[in-house]
Amino acid sequence: MYKYQLNNNFLALKDFLLNIQEHFEHNTKTIHKARNEIKIIEFETQKYVVKSFKVPSTLKAMYYTQFDSKAKRSYEYSLKLGDLVPEPVGYIEYYNANKLQESFYISRYFAYDWTMKEVLRDEVFTNREELLKAFARFSAALHNQGVLHLDYSAGNILIKKDSDDTYTFKIVDLNRMKFKENLSPSKRMKNFDMLWAKKEHLIIIAKEYARISNLDAHEATKKILYYAFKLKLIKNFKKLLKGRVKNIDW
Repeated sequence: MYKYQLNNNFLALKDFLLNIQEHFEHNTKTIHKARNEIKIIEFETQKYVVKSFKVPSTLKAMYYTQFDSKAKRSYEYSLKLGDLVPEPVGYIEYYNANKLQESFYISRYFAYDWTMKEVLRDEVFTNREELLKAFARFSAALHNQGVLHLDYSAGNILIKKDSDDTYTFKIVDLNRMKFKENLSPSKRMKNFDMLWAKKEHLIIIAKEYARISNLDAHEATKKILYYAFKLKLIKNFKKLLKGRVKNIDW
């Protein structure tokens, strides 16, 4: 048994969606594999990104039978987010004895140039300050729409340089989102803590964000550094307990 939803813009892809298990199994273009797996699949000359969510444990399978799966949440959130994300195609869930076994989320491929991870980690990245300021403006627009991406990490932010030397940003990994109007300055600045960025990069982001949002630059900078440093301490303390501590890079 399966359940699915297909974007009205992609009704011609119904057979592709319904046979996604076979397409996924025979495709070798994996771009990420950890808890879940992501592949780029070409179908009828177009590229699509297909995310296969880990088969849940028995307890979680029972939970997802009653509540929305990660694939369904990803699809429904993507419809809300519009141009902020790669265009959604649909999702499908497969069940056995009324328990969720597999689920897939499909979107159009977005031809990006970098992720924020490359911008923040590459020591010789050109135009970094300009791009960080553009990212701050994108993030402010995101927050002004009441959107909080709860996994706003560097690898989940895609960037394309446009022909007029501006930048287009898209967010991915959409199953953990929160929508709330009138976000406080603290919640806005905390949303950057998972970037794992250097102090000097966070300062650039905070100052530009404050400039266009009518916030106090000193307070914004203080908050963004506090939350980022706090998360690094927590992560490194956990690694210390496991005997594999990593220095905090400021």
